[in-house]
Formats: sequence, structure tokens, C-alpha cells
Amino acid sequence: MNAKNWVAAIALAALSSTAMAGSAWAFQEAPMLTEMVEAGSLPPVDERLPVNPTVVEALSVGEYGGTWRRAYSGPGDRWGPTKLMEERVLKWTADEDGTAVLTPGYIESYSVNEDSTAFTFTLLEGLKWSDGMPVTTEDVEFWYNDVFLNPALVPTIDPTFAPGGVPLELEVQDERTFTIKFAQPYVYFLQILAKDSTGEPSLDRPSFLFPKHYLSQYNDKYASEEELAAAAEKYNVAAWTDLWGSKGALTGWWNNPDLPVITAWKIETPAPAETVTMVRNPYYYAVDQEGNQLPYIDRIEHRLFQDPETLNLMVAQGQIDMQARYMGLDNYTFYKENEERGGYHIVPGLDSNVWSLVPNMNTTDEVLRGLFETEAVRHAMSVAVDRELINELTQSGLAKELQTAPVMGSPYYSEELSTHWTEYDPDLANELLDEAGLSERDGAGFRLRPDGQRFSLVVEANDAAHAKTLELLAENFADIGIEFLPRVIDRTQWDNNRANNDFQMHWIPFDRLTYVPADPRRIMGSDGYANQSFKWYNTDGAEGMEPSPELQQIYDLWDQASQSASVEVADGYVSEMAEIFVNQGWVIGVYGAGTVVNIVSDKMHNVQADLVQDDIFRGVGLARTQQFWMEQD
Repeated sequence: MNAKNWVAAIALAALSSTAMAGSAWAFQEAPMLTEMVEAGSLPPVDERLPVNPTVVEALSVGEYGGTWRRAYSGPGDRWGPTKLMEERVLKWTADEDGTAVLTPGYIESYSVNEDSTAFTFTLLEGLKWSDGMPVTTEDVEFWYNDVFLNPALVPTIDPTFAPGGVPLELEVQDERTFTIKFAQPYVYFLQILAKDSTGEPSLDRPSFLFPKHYLSQYNDKYASEEELAAAAEKYNVAAWTDLWGSKGALTGWWNNPDLPVITAWKIETPAPAETVTMVRNPYYYAVDQEGNQLPYIDRIEHRLFQDPETLNLMVAQGQIDMQARYMGLDNYTFYKENEERGGYHIVPGLDSNVWSLVPNMNTTDEVLRGLFETEAVRHAMSVAVDRELINELTQSGLAKELQTAPVMGSPYYSEELSTHWTEYDPDLANELLDEAGLSERDGAGFRLRPDGQRFSLVVEANDAAHAKTLELLAENFADIGIEFLPRVIDRTQWDNNRANNDFQMHWIPFDRLTYVPADPRRIMGSDGYANQSFKWYNTDGAEGMEPSPELQQIYDLWDQASQSASVEVADGYVSEMAEIFVNQGWVIGVYGAGTVVNIVSDKMHNVQADLVQDDIFRGVGLARTQQFWMEQD
């Protein structure tokens, strides 16, 4: 079935499901909200919900109440909680077979024109922000005119929103309906929306929406310089623009209890705190199949942990109700042994990430950059890795030894690519390095760079749970004369080092390898192996570092894919992108495609097994967390 017919089928399903809700049932609400209604502090549920709410088919109709307990690693750990509750006009959800399908969110309907140049959306009638204010196309216009096109807030428009270099355009029909237009066909736009929505400057990123009634007071199109300066001083930031963004004091929901949202929960006690809490949104727009307003669960608590041992203790003592984040296969035996004691069980998922070493191809160390640019050096570093041993000792043998490439199940999967340069051959690695002119060694046996310095690599990770893996990798690299220096740092510092081009090599779960065009930036080097080159591409050479001819070829292919008239033609270009990316060996895959460990309390229900975990599908969000429910004592 072609892309156009597929989109049309989803649109029809959306219309029928939302129309049924308003006519079939009287709506019910959580007891904690009923108390607020009876106290006069909250309108009745019929007045809070849209006229025809979105229906979420729960795996089983649940009961209200309870607190979902999780763990978090610190203020920088904002994306895990975000994926629990973020919303999109269209989002990936799991069907009964676990397949990821595009599902309408807070819209009544949508349509796509014949040549995929115009996408029309109609908001739910009666949709409200968490403070009870109406959501209308006035919020859409605010997002477009005052944020998206505001160079103070969005200095460079991302290429995923400007295919062919021409930014999307907005046309508003009425208070609920609007159209997004492109200068040429854009067959991947809906999938891109479901992944990254409309991007920065936001954390939860509701597609096309910013609450104008709240955020306009912090926007330079509405507030004076004096008012903006006062706001920056109040929130202790250098400039008013620092109030915006995924880390912003105002638009980062994780930091701001006053920010109106449309998500199932909203922040109550923000980070940093020993326990960060989220509470249900009384105006959430969705109901289950019996008309019960979602979510079922009242609150979510994220308790701070300092190290892997502390987290393991929390698991064993039954202090985690549902969590996959930070649950590693290296502890699989421990988790199984403590199931009865902790009152939980493991619900398996399918991991699509490939844990990888990511050299900084744009490093400011010119000699090291020259080494990374040498194919023989990249080849040597890859075949030096004993993937089988690392899998056995750190993943309980439950992962697969892989190269960083589209994973099995992806339409872009190739067995040849997934095994490229994965054979363990330290003899070949040493031979390649010798032939690359790195035969000289120091007294400790490490190779010398062309400038006479030791060939050393500082490798940064953001989770101490990977210490054993890094230790084994260090031994592998030592066997070929490269000093490998592991460094575990805080997630915030790790992110900053990448953003500031201040790292040599990172250890990361390389994701977005399922449906590549939903976020092609990953294999294009953005926020990764060639961030400065991606910046050069994104600014037409005004900033960043000029890419190599091979990387430029990937950029050219995306430009062609993003303007193709059909998915079939576009997919051909994406497959070429993946082939170049893998064959160049810019990223060194080690293992992946293993079992995702979901620790699930025996009192937690509706957690679906065998779902694919990928950032494309927004991690745990694929499981539709608003329909999770907990048995009450």
C-alpha cells in the first residue's frame, strides 16, 4: 500500500473513534478530581473534556489512583520522564500485536493533499490547557510567527522542517483548523512529527502549540526589553532567550510547574529534588473505551539515585513500579533472583539501540581528526573490539554483536551492513595501523601519533553501569596500541561536551535505526560524530566545519529524499544514506538488539510485552502510559 492510502486510512479511523466517544458514554473521572469538583475548585468533567475526546483503547479497563514510582539520575535526566507523557498531533502507539502505528492525538482529523505538500489538522473541539484555558489556532499562530520564525529563539530552522531549504508555511482556516504547507512534496512529514514534533525550544514539544496566554509575557514580540530583563533576572539566567528550550526555566516542563501543558501529567515538584513528582492533568483530552478520563494513575514519583548499586537496591526492595531506563542486561540475573522479594516481574521489550563508540570526526585536535578521517584507523578500531566477549560478560549473552546500522525489522535493514567490520581480528587491526604510518610506539607499548604524542582516546559515558564494558574495550584497544581512557561523567556535562564540540569519543546507545527518515539527523552526524559538519550543512556554510565529500553525499541524498514525490523513491535515497554511513565506519557498533528489561510491579497493569524501544517511537511512550493502572490496597 502506498503512503497516501496509508495516511488516508488512519484519518478515517481517527474520525470514527473520536465521534463515538461523545455519543456513547457519560464520562467518569478520578476520585481525587471528583473531590475538587465537589469543593468548587474544578469544573465538572464534561466541561473539562473536549466535546468528542480521543479514545485510547486500554488493554484492560483500569481503576483510578496510585503513585507510580520510578528512579532518576539527576536534573539532566529529563528525557526519560518526558517520554512518559509527551503529546503529538500524531504519535506512535502500539497495536495489539505490538506494531508501531501512527495514531491521532489531540486532533479531531487530519488530511494530506494529493502531492503531499499540504497537511491540514483540526484540533479537538473544547481542547484545553492544563490550567483550563482553551487551545486554539491562536496558540498555533503564536508558535509559528513568534517562536518558530523568531531568530532570537530559533536561530536556524532544522532541515526536517525546511526540506530543500524552504521552511514550512502556516495557513489558519479558523479557530481549530490549520494547514502546514511545503514548497515541494514531503512524504515523511507525519513520521517526523510523531518523533520530534516541531522541535525546540521546548521539552515536551506539543506539535505546533505553545500556550500564548502564558508564554507571550516572556517573548520579545510582546514584552519590553525591561520586562524580559526582569524575567531573566528572576529566573537567574543570562538572557531572556535562556528561559526557552528543552532546558529552559519556562518552556522545560520538567522545571516549571506553572507551564500549561496538554499532557496526561504535569510537574508538581520539579528537579532538582530528592523526589520529583508529577500529578494528573485534570483537563487531559483522552478517555478509555468506557468513557473514563485518563490517566488512571494519580501521580508519578521519580526518586534520585546516585549509582547503579543504589538503583539495584531500590529494585530488590520493591521501590520501582515500572521502569526500563537504566535497567541493564548485566544485572538480568540479579533482577530475576529478586522478583519474588521485590514483588515485581520482568516484562521484556525489544531493544533497537546499538551501543556504540562515537569518534568526534570534528574534534578540534587536528592530528586526532586526521587519524579519525583515515579509513584504515577506523577499520582497525572496529575489528579490534571483541564483541562476543563483551556481550557475554556485560549483557548476559542476551544481545547481538552488531555494527551501527539499521536494525532487523527496519525497512532499511541489510545483514551485510549490520555485520560490516564486526569480525574480531586484532592482528588485522595492528596491520592496518602499521600501514597507516602508526608503527612507532612509546615505552609503554602505545602507538605514537604523527605529532609524537601517545595515541590516547578519552572516552566519555554518562552512566557508571557501563564501567565493565569500558574496561573491556580499554583492553581491546590496548592490544592494538591505543590508550583508551574511560571517563564517566554527569549527563548534563556529557550533553554540554557534545554540544560544545569538546569530546574525543563518546559511548552511547545509537538509536533511530528503525525508521531512519523519522529522524535522519542521527546518521547525518547531528549531536554525534559530526555535529559541526551538520551545523555547516544546516547553515549553508555560515557556521561549523565543512563536511568530507562522503558526508556531503549523505546530506545531498537527504535533500533528494525529503523532496521526493513518493515514499518508494525517497526510501531509495535513505537506503543509500545508510549504506554510505555504515561503510564509512564513522561509528563503531558493539552490541544491540537485546532484551529490554522492564521492571514491572505485580500491582501494575497494562504494560505490553515485546514492544520495540527506540527514540523514534519515543521509548516507553509507545506503550501508552496513560492507560497503565495500579491495583489499590
